[in-house]
Amino acid sequence: MDRKQNLNRAETFSFVNPWIRYFLFFFSFLFWVCSLLIVAIGVYAQVQKATDTVRDTYLIDPAVVLIVVGVVMFFITFCGCIGALRENIRLLKTFSFSLTLVFLTQLAIAVLGFFYSDQTRDALGRFVKKAIVHYRDDLDLQNLMDYIQKEFKCCGWNNYTDWSWNLYFNCTHENPSSERCAVPYSCCTPVPGETVINTMCGFGVQTMSYLEANKSIYPVGCVDKAVMWIESHLLLVGALALGLALPQIAGIVLSQILISQIQDEITSVL
Repeated sequence: MDRKQNLNRAETFSFVNPWIRYFLFFFSFLFWVCSLLIVAIGVYAQVQKATDTVRDTYLIDPAVVLIVVGVVMFFITFCGCIGALRENIRLLKTFSFSLTLVFLTQLAIAVLGFFYSDQTRDALGRFVKKAIVHYRDDLDLQNLMDYIQKEFKCCGWNNYTDWSWNLYFNCTHENPSSERCAVPYSCCTPVPGETVINTMCGFGVQTMSYLEANKSIYPVGCVDKAVMWIESHLLLVGALALGLALPQIAGIVLSQILISQIQDEITSVL
């Protein structure tokens, strides 16, 4: 008799809040769609490359990074979508655990980067050096480096002579390349009224002194420009960090609430 009353009560009352359930579903669904777009863009960029990706550049290849990030997002948000829709505790726990792991990883990287700034700078330096070395080998990598140098108005990592790391721009006498001692056009300062980009504006720059090079290119390295940009845009950096953290925290909290409500619902029926 008591079991029958419990079943009747379960038909009229539910511990699961439909607002939380469907909000979590649409929240996860939105990011699930975004993950599909990210994967599609990454795959398209990888397929459109004229040459095969050099094995040494996989970790810094923008297309590969997009695919990896998209696949991870797809797995996490898929668990959130189906878990919320079907009230599946296992999927919701997987979603919550995965999101927590991602959030804590990002937090750990940020904290370690702050307290070990010199080591972080060296690690980023190795990353950029690898990008400079393979500048001509990967079109996406080339476009990324050009974009960074244009936006930050910089050249190389420490200074413009870093481009000697590249096989084509190497400034040794043994280098037969026509681009010997040059830097990419993205290092060049724009000429007022210029309608056609002069891609040869950086030729021979590495043989110039700092003052001479300053007349035609941005001689300052990107590391110094990046530090200056962060220091002058602390509010924006904080807003971006908060914007990245809040959706993850919201997903973790909502999934835990829903898991608790589903467990209460099961207990009330039993």
